[in-house]
Amino acid sequence: MVYLIICTVSLIVSALTLFSGFGLGTLLMPAFALFFPLEVAIGATAFVHLANNIFKVVLVGKRADIRVVLTFAIPASGMAIVGALLLNYFSGMQPLAEYVLAGKVFSITFLKLIIAVLIAIFAILELVPSFETLSFHPKYIPLGGMLSGFFGGLSGHQGALRTAFLIRIGLKKEAFIGTMVVSAVVVDVTRLAAYGVTFFSQNIHVIRGQIGYGLIAAAILTAFTGAFIGSRLIKKITMRTIKRIVGILLFVLAFILGTGIV
Repeated sequence: MVYLIICTVSLIVSALTLFSGFGLGTLLMPAFALFFPLEVAIGATAFVHLANNIFKVVLVGKRADIRVVLTFAIPASGMAIVGALLLNYFSGMQPLAEYVLAGKVFSITFLKLIIAVLIAIFAILELVPSFETLSFHPKYIPLGGMLSGFFGGLSGHQGALRTAFLIRIGLKKEAFIGTMVVSAVVVDVTRLAAYGVTFFSQNIHVIRGQIGYGLIAAAILTAFTGAFIGSRLIKKITMRTIKRIVGILLFVLAFILGTGIV
């Protein structure tokens, strides 16, 4: 049952994230957390997330706009370090509210509310017809990278902001998807370098003992399969459809963040 649930979530969400640019870590971590302690779930998810992003680069990375990657990902990487350094401060803050649902305690934090509001704003831009012609001038690409990287380092939720910004700078569909995945790998590597090494050194034995590498390998392989399926559908899906998918997923993510579910 554990393998079935983890691998199903990994397969389906990985296919969607090729277009949306976010969601795998957000949804896969709670699936792991259903069966294992939180620190184990976070560690296992990080393995799958980074491996899947690297695989997506192999599939669609050649279509990336390198100029945009450089002007977006480099500022994002720098601010990811800043966000990571602030993580301890914010993690020490008391939750704004807590509630119990189905026997589990959920916390609403200041950080999650800030990110939820930002994501909801971007979701409105994607779904309200009057905003369809709105775009960002290329000079704001570094600013978008800084915002995305900062929140990525602080909470790990950089994908939604990265997608919401890049989808509005006029990239063609293939270039948009390729640019997203290459930028994601750059920021992921920087973020993991900032706090991942210490985390893994402390918890790798826990992951090995409670999950085993077999489940992680299965999740990675099914995520690869989902990404491959998504790459086959790129030519069959329009940019308008991608924007609708992104908008809906942004609202879902804003809701589950704002209510403390994740």
